[in-house]
Amino acid sequence: MATPATRTQVLSLYRNFLRYGNKFSSYNFRDYAVRRSRDAFRANANEADPEKIATMISKAEKELEVVKRQALISTLYTTGEKLVVETTVKPRAA
Repeated sequence: MATPATRTQVLSLYRNFLRYGNKFSSYNFRDYAVRRSRDAFRANANEADPEKIATMISKAEKELEVVKRQALISTLYTTGEKLVVETTVKPRAA
């Protein structure tokens, strides 16, 4: 099992990937980024080699910077139109 500091770092990276993945204005990019992040983290969840974990964390940090940059660029060029598959959240009746 990973050390607590590494576990915290990995969980923080995971949350950041989901957070910035959800900032894409395009439904397709947003869905892909979130799905790809979940799949990648789940695929490597059982890794026990500290060297491999450190390498993957380093790679993930670099990739997170790319996702952040692309999400920002995505917000600059929004069309404001929603796709049919995008649902709007309706308020619950009290």
